[in-house]
Amino acid sequence: MTRHDLKIAGLIALVVIALGLALGYGAGLLVARKGDLPGAPAQAPAGFAAPPTETLPNPAGGSLPGYRDVYVNDYADLLEAGAEARIRDDLIELYDHTGIEMTVLTIPSLGTYSHYGPIEPFATALFNAWGIGNATRNDGVLVLVSLLDREMRIEIGAGYDPSWDARMKRVIDEGFLPDFRSDAYQAGIETGVRETIHELTGRYPGAYDAGTFRQGWSWIFWRLSALGGWIWGLVAVPLAGAGFWLRRYLRNRPRACPECGTMMVRLGEEADDAHLDGGQTLEEYLKSVDYDVWACPSCDHMDILRYRNWLSGYGPCPRCGYRALATTTKILRSATTSRSGLKRLTYDCKNCDYHDTEQRVIPKVSKSSSGSGRFSFGGGSSSGGGASGSW
Repeated sequence: MTRHDLKIAGLIALVVIALGLALGYGAGLLVARKGDLPGAPAQAPAGFAAPPTETLPNPAGGSLPGYRDVYVNDYADLLEAGAEARIRDDLIELYDHTGIEMTVLTIPSLGTYSHYGPIEPFATALFNAWGIGNATRNDGVLVLVSLLDREMRIEIGAGYDPSWDARMKRVIDEGFLPDFRSDAYQAGIETGVRETIHELTGRYPGAYDAGTFRQGWSWIFWRLSALGGWIWGLVAVPLAGAGFWLRRYLRNRPRACPECGTMMVRLGEEADDAHLDGGQTLEEYLKSVDYDVWACPSCDHMDILRYRNWLSGYGPCPRCGYRALATTTKILRSATTSRSGLKRLTYDCKNCDYHDTEQRVIPKVSKSSSGSGRFSFGGGSSSGGGASGSW
């Protein structure tokens, strides 16, 4: 690229960066909240555990489901394995950063447990039977979805003041129910869980330690994701088109000779090969670099412009400098949680026969976070706070 091309690309990049910063920071100011965190840093659970049975007695009559996992119990089979894992990871992260115990339960119907009344007392009894939340703070959260009843409830611990009921109602109406009304239960649960976490903490999953700018873009990302996968196509297509157009314009634009000012002519592929050296010709053959040759018809000045192929697997050779260096990797010892691994990298240049090898250490596999080792709730209780919804 010429200096003129670099100036144009730099100007466009500055405009895009400025717009991105302004958009992210502005959104961050709108969504960031401080002081909303009801919990404290994660603590070890108190060890409250439900009996190892499929059902528990309901003090009001009938039974209650037992839990097999403290994060997700999908008894109505609404979630694929991947979605269940994503939700569990979000809830583990929530616990690790805030100490809040939040759990998701789906059931076929309330009638499965001989309950034929409103969902509210059933959720409260279930919450207290499981002991969701820290016993001192009473900050637990239960998301209950009853499929055939087409009802759901977010039950919250006794530590939340009454204003939280309206906030949970907003989450249900805007996060869960839009997808539930289309029977898209998995999408609704994933979106609703993220929105519940944001309402509790002022952060979306993955952004607990983020600043204002990152919070803003996190909010934008989740909002776009909530619209469905198709939205990324609408965003990506024009961006890719704009990038392709810019690259094409910068490469093909008319250019004046820097020596005499005459408009230069770009040579064809066969003609420009005559002006390339052996290494450059090899780069074009390997498709790691593409070259354009511009010639001045007046003073015979010539510019050879280099365009790197960013998708190429070849890197620059430390000896000859051409992008003809191939790298192969062989695992000598796999990494585990108790020891690091080892791999060997081999470098071979197709242009100058450069050859080298090196060994690199593979870091140990990270152990599970503190929240992933929980097997019981902390003994929290609810006095009936929360919100319900139907579809």
